[in-house]
Amino acid sequence: MTDAALPRPAVVSLRQRLARRGIDATTLLVLPAVLTILALFVYPFIEGLVLSFLPRKGGTWANYAKFFSDPFLWQTIPTTLAISVPATFANILLSIPVALRVRKMRRQRFLTTILVIPITLGTVLVAEGLLNYLGPQGWLNRMLLGIGLVDHPVRLVHNYWGVFWSLVIAGFPFTFLLTLSYVSGIDPNLEKAAATLGAGPRARFRTILLPLMASGLTITFCLSFVQAFAVFPSAVLVGAPAGSTRVISIAAFQAAYETYDDSMASAIAMIMAAIQLAIVVLVLMGRGFLYRGPAAGGKG
Repeated sequence: MTDAALPRPAVVSLRQRLARRGIDATTLLVLPAVLTILALFVYPFIEGLVLSFLPRKGGTWANYAKFFSDPFLWQTIPTTLAISVPATFANILLSIPVALRVRKMRRQRFLTTILVIPITLGTVLVAEGLLNYLGPQGWLNRMLLGIGLVDHPVRLVHNYWGVFWSLVIAGFPFTFLLTLSYVSGIDPNLEKAAATLGAGPRARFRTILLPLMASGLTITFCLSFVQAFAVFPSAVLVGAPAGSTRVISIAAFQAAYETYDDSMASAIAMIMAAIQLAIVVLVLMGRGFLYRGPAAGGKG
């Protein structure tokens, strides 16, 4: 028998070998996203975590000991929470009635576009608008002075309220879009059935809408809180960065770019991450208290 007549081993292509392992071309499309996450998020986090344990002076935990022993540093935590938590609740409470109303309107897309415009403005333009409207020489104060309601300008910026309203204006579109997505997924026939049984608007909201929205609102709160907790531009532009609105992100910035202590800045960043994670875990664990029943497993 010649060599040509001998059976040749089957040539298995790379695609076939991957297919045998459950990996197809669609799965490979995820690879760039995974590499991006590793390069932009996982690696910097690990590097920052390691760097936080390499202080200029002292032992391994010196940076963390310094932070929690210095009131000028650790007090930035309650300051940040006092701004971000109320702003998050305000956005949630505002987005619920607006989303419930918008979903029943005919021109929903047009109204939604108007409500999400602040997303396109950015923090700097929002801060500039607040200064023009609410500043000492802003339109509101000039109007109040002109009609004689006040004798001197009301201080509405460069303090707590300036940062608070900036977070509300910039964060509301994001919260509203998430809330609207959950509200739109609720079958309107459920409300109609409850109405035929005599349930009023408040009863329908309490027994039908709120339970079905509970899981979604929990996720919305977590995402909005993380966004608000990292407040930095607003605290500088319309707040008092050396006083009442000295948030923890400012402390991290000063450590990195004023004292050039990257190790301390990394430690503060790790503390920020730990606080955000703790709040998110507590909210997710406590969402069962918002509603307990079969409808709690609704759209989430």
